Amino acid sequence: MSKTFRAWNIDQPLLLPLVVQDFVAPDHLARFVLALIVDEFNLIEIVAAYSNEKGQPPFNPHMMTALLLYAYSRGVYSSRRIALACRERVDFMSIVALDPPDFRTIASFRKRHLKALAKLFVQVLKLCEKAGLVKLGHVALDGSKIKANASKHKAMSYERMEKRAAELEAEVVNWLSSAEAADAAEDKLYGRGKTGEEMPDWVADKKRRAETIRAAKAALEAEAKAAAEAKVKEEAAAEEKRQAEGRKKPGPKAAPPSGEPDPKAQKNFTDPESRIMKSKDGFVQAYNAQAAVDAEAQIIVAQGVTQEANDKRQLVPMTDAIETNLGRKPEQLSADSGYCSDANIEALETRGIDGYIAPGRAKDADGAAEAGAAPPTDASPAASPEPPKAPTRVEAMREKLKAGGHDSPYRLRKQLPEPVFGQIKEARGFRQFLLRGLEEVQAEWSLVCTAHNLLKLAQRRTLSALRSMAPQARPTVA
Repeated sequence: MSKTFRAWNIDQPLLLPLVVQDFVAPDHLARFVLALIVDEFNLIEIVAAYSNEKGQPPFNPHMMTALLLYAYSRGVYSSRRIALACRERVDFMSIVALDPPDFRTIASFRKRHLKALAKLFVQVLKLCEKAGLVKLGHVALDGSKIKANASKHKAMSYERMEKRAAELEAEVVNWLSSAEAADAAEDKLYGRGKTGEEMPDWVADKKRRAETIRAAKAALEAEAKAAAEAKVKEEAAAEEKRQAEGRKKPGPKAAPPSGEPDPKAQKNFTDPESRIMKSKDGFVQAYNAQAAVDAEAQIIVAQGVTQEANDKRQLVPMTDAIETNLGRKPEQLSADSGYCSDANIEALETRGIDGYIAPGRAKDADGAAEAGAAPPTDASPAASPEPPKAPTRVEAMREKLKAGGHDSPYRLRKQLPEPVFGQIKEARGFRQFLLRGLEEVQAEWSLVCTAHNLLKLAQRRTLSALRSMAPQARPTVA
């Protein structure tokens, strides 16, 4: 007995749906993104850029914005891959209405309107707040190293720069000297019509490389000088604070910071603004991406990118960014030991935020110095025992977390930002920036975080729809 199979009519003509929206289901994410773009988003900054009527009509900026946001939410970031999806995937076709833009058009749109696209983060965040996804009862802060669009092998240390630049310049000088000595044979060597003074491509290339190295060396020197000046100002402010409190820093006066770069300090030639950072995969050329995540539904309420591998300086800017984005402060904020310092804990207290920061091995700078001071010897004049000193803020934080135990809000620190970074890196495959330079990388990270919040908002819409369905009408789950 032969088995009967379904008909396979690969040559049968088909009638397409009346509208491209019918390419996908009514509750599909593509429809949700389109509805938000058309009904909720304010794209006046992007639309206003199209004032010139010359040339062919451009693609509708609302369509291009929807295409980019939908692509990022689906883990498609390359302009070539987005253009390919517009020709091969029906969900992308439903957005571009069977009129796919070229990859150059997509890349040009993203580059031209990158700053305006980055500002959509706040619009989506406020929609999430309106939908009840943001409470700011507890916010957790964390950072993650994301590879830059540059190889760490295209970097050179400050010590090596001077030596290599001199080597390249010496090679060029040697060749020019040899060319002068061979004047008599230049017609035979260079051919008719050539003077012999032209530099070959490899010489010009070496000159350009030497110039690039010199420029990178000068940039490192300028950065070291600026860092030294900032350190001097910081120490002066700390000294003024100690004097106002009637305290004195023990020990000999520290030597002023050097304005010279560390010989091992590196500068990358592909993306000079990226830095070598240590990650779980070893040392990588990267940026430090920051995210503050709300406890209600893992919504990113503030985001940013820094060149610093250390997170310590990011707590205050990220905390203030939450208030800038939403107009109010979180009640509680947690962070790991990378953010712990006496100044950061004090900043949270000043802002009226209940902080939970892992102290780790951190100590208050003044407290550590005082603890390391030599105790009085027997030969010292007799003095009454000093009253016990008040614990530093870092020590008080250590006791606060210990007293809270397993019920401490600090337990949320791992439960909030780390899954978000996992969803971005693993589920949507964002492991490396496509753009170069800190400003453009910051805008790209803003787009990635916008797509994350957009997915959370779409998920809440789906759950709300399921809850509103009558029990007998809900789909059966096996």
